[in-house]
Amino acid sequence: MSAVWDILMHAYAMTPADCVAWRQRVDSRDLRLLREGNKVAGTLAAIRMGQWYGGRSVPVVGVGAVGVSPVHRGQGTATRLMTRLLQEARASGAPLSVLYPATQPLYRRSGYEQAGARYEIRVQMSALEMGERSLNLRAAEPRDEAAITACYSNMARFRPGWLDRGEFSWRRVRDPRSEQVHGYVVEGTSGIEGYVYLARRPLKDLKQELGLSDIVATTPAAARRLLRFLGDHHSLGTEVVWYGGPDDPFLLLLREQSYSVRVYMHWMVRVLDVVAALEARGWTRGLSGSLHLDVTDDLFPENQGRFVLDVENGQARVTRGGEGRLRLHVRQLASLYTGFQSAAALRAVGLVEADDASVEAAVALFSGPQPSLRDMF
Repeated sequence: MSAVWDILMHAYAMTPADCVAWRQRVDSRDLRLLREGNKVAGTLAAIRMGQWYGGRSVPVVGVGAVGVSPVHRGQGTATRLMTRLLQEARASGAPLSVLYPATQPLYRRSGYEQAGARYEIRVQMSALEMGERSLNLRAAEPRDEAAITACYSNMARFRPGWLDRGEFSWRRVRDPRSEQVHGYVVEGTSGIEGYVYLARRPLKDLKQELGLSDIVATTPAAARRLLRFLGDHHSLGTEVVWYGGPDDPFLLLLREQSYSVRVYMHWMVRVLDVVAALEARGWTRGLSGSLHLDVTDDLFPENQGRFVLDVENGQARVTRGGEGRLRLHVRQLASLYTGFQSAAALRAVGLVEADDASVEAAVALFSGPQPSLRDMF
């Protein structure tokens, strides 16, 4: 562990205290080390979780804390580390892997591609005086955790790319590494209808901003009550900051465009198993169609070749063979799979080869909201 901490301090400018806090959140069974001789040359954490696509949770292996010792950089160490991790992840049955890239060329060599973004949302505190106090708001308690988890899942399943959170992700929401977070719930006739976890961040001249590690409402009244609660901090508060997608529904309740939305970071996906990935996600009910794919994969020969994707009644069936009318690398399949890029956009820049009918079919089958992520990992 001392070698891991040394690598992380060099790679991410983490302090010893940061390393201790990070270690408390990561299960040792999720750590991977690459040794060169008798020295630890590289490390990463492989975190099992899920991502929502088409209303279904797809098992994924999240990759974090990738680091290489300074003396082993530039020698292919990170590539070997990632290759071994991907082989292990595929063998475990996970159809996808997801990560936030510190550098894209490394992960593109491993078959990852941009597949969505995490957006920072900043709202001026003065815009949050919604006048809604009909629902009860109180501090969250440990007994509320199951209801809070249910609230999150009810919303997240309609948000392509959002995590189907496990213990690791919930710890980051409720107890982030570098600040104190307080949780609050909103109660209505059906029980807990919304919640927020927030940290008060000091600024100059006694001012502060509110940083939200999570905010969810499952009813309109709960949404307005949470915004009213945040607005109650306006005497010293300047802005409220949280993360999500560009189509965050809370923004629709604001009277003016008193907010900013910007890309914080793109995340990348690696399709580990073409057949399993396409069959695991959900698809638009009432929409049916077929797509003949021809996939190239430099690492997994099982993903190489032609596949026929048949979609009907919200489910997919994938078989070997077909005419291969839409030709693409497994990297571009990741962008197509999540809905981040359309087949038309990919063809326009030469990343997909296809006839018009295949492009139109792919655009229809993979259409939906832009994929986003609220969580870091």
